[in-house]
Amino acid sequence: MELKFILEALLFSAQKPMSVKELRDVLANAGTVDDADEAAKPFKKTKDDDITAALEELAREHAAAARSYRLACVAGAWQFVTQPEFSPWLKALVGVKARPSRLSQAALETLAIIAYRQPVTRAEVEQVRGVNVDGTMQTLLERGLVEQSGRAEVVGRPALYNTTPMFLEYFGLRGLEDLPAADELRRIPVERPPAPVTADAGLATVPPEQLQLNETVAVPPAAAPVSNAPPETTPAGEAPLA
Repeated sequence: MELKFILEALLFSAQKPMSVKELRDVLANAGTVDDADEAAKPFKKTKDDDITAALEELAREHAAAARSYRLACVAGAWQFVTQPEFSPWLKALVGVKARPSRLSQAALETLAIIAYRQPVTRAEVEQVRGVNVDGTMQTLLERGLVEQSGRAEVVGRPALYNTTPMFLEYFGLRGLEDLPAADELRRIPVERPPAPVTADAGLATVPPEQLQLNETVAVPPAAAPVSNAPPETTPAGEAPLA
């Protein structure tokens, strides 16, 4: 039995998209139970790369067959989906689900900047767009298309933002590598604030009072007093006393 046909059967029966890891776990479980079928045992240690290769081969075969459905990978998970041209009949069959309102042009522009430059701070997005993005960012966060992913190691430690798996699903992308090229957007220079001042690498930020001391001008040490007495002489042939 071929691996690709096992995966095809699993995806046809699954109630949701499945990742390579989930498919690998199913193969492992099927081959390790006490009453496992002998046919399942050879696939219990299938590697992720082999599963991905089998899925991609299966996707090519379905595409070549030009059927009403195809195998697609969206946001890292595989599923069978119908071809877009059959949507009128599918809508008549299952109805139309209420979908969130379309994203505004401002939201799309902000989302594009985050997608291509992530992780990125809100201030950096505003530098590229040239306008305040507070309201737009809130909309993207509420829609689950953007999430906070950490904090930048600069003064003030502002939040960093990334796109989410829902962003990939929204645009039908397999992964961020499938984003169209946008070299011009990536080339726009963005200035980041300086990193926090630290006393030593890896230590916490220097307290304000220490910074004040560091900024003061060091006073040179007092000069030795000058003596008016004539220098002592050593008789010829004698060594100076220690």
